[in-house]
Amino acid sequence: MKTSPFQQTLLYLILAVMVVCALFPIYWMLNTSLKLPQEVYNIAPTYFPKRVVFTAYQQLVDKFQFLVNIKNSVIVSVVVSVFSILVSMLAAYAISKLQFKGRGMISKLILYAYLMPHAVLFIPLYIFVTTMGLSNSIWGLIVIYPTITIPYATWMLISYFGSIPVAIEEAAMIDGCSRLEAMVKIVFPLAAPGIAATAIFAFTLCWSEYLYALVVISDSAQKTVTLGLSDMVVGDVFSWGPLMGGSIVASIPVVIMYLVSSRYLVGGMTLGSVK
Repeated sequence: MKTSPFQQTLLYLILAVMVVCALFPIYWMLNTSLKLPQEVYNIAPTYFPKRVVFTAYQQLVDKFQFLVNIKNSVIVSVVVSVFSILVSMLAAYAISKLQFKGRGMISKLILYAYLMPHAVLFIPLYIFVTTMGLSNSIWGLIVIYPTITIPYATWMLISYFGSIPVAIEEAAMIDGCSRLEAMVKIVFPLAAPGIAATAIFAFTLCWSEYLYALVVISDSAQKTVTLGLSDMVVGDVFSWGPLMGGSIVASIPVVIMYLVSSRYLVGGMTLGSVK
């Protein structure tokens, strides 16, 4: 159906308005982080800083030690997401490709584990981490966070591996590959878009997690990004400049991950593989 120039213009206008609405909160964070404190607290808001200053970002480094929080979050998120993806790839392949008794029940249990509220588990997990001597350490978070990421990643990859035609593996095994070789050399490369997308979301889950970090960590040298941002709110006093600047800085690693992995986030890699 051919659209008229008026319809196309209207469509682009609607899309432009939606983009502006989506990006405005990010702009407002950046705008606030570049203002002087007295300008931030003006009754009449200003949409552009009267004077651009980087005081908020300097306070992030000098006063709040935010770079330490960034480092801790990067370590936790990278270690947990890599470990979770490796475990979930094997589990999802077994559930989606192998036939064994209890396969459907295991798949449902994984979904139930993902849907279970985190607030239900933080007390037993805290006791577990304390017993292991990992409380007040990022290693305690590295032990805890897979309980969030592995069920999610496994459930996502089950459906993705299931969409890959079995005939591709069968053709590889006819050509002499073992099942392990077919899994590593055929299935995993074809599932690269799904694996990349799942890894990004697993990283984001760890990066933005707050409840478990709040329960386990109290030492400022071990705090993650979410705890670092929450420390900028004391009672009813908000350090708006550093808070908004920290939010901008905290979003950069996730944006970089999306940009680096964007070429993998394309479906249909298996189209045309089988006649």
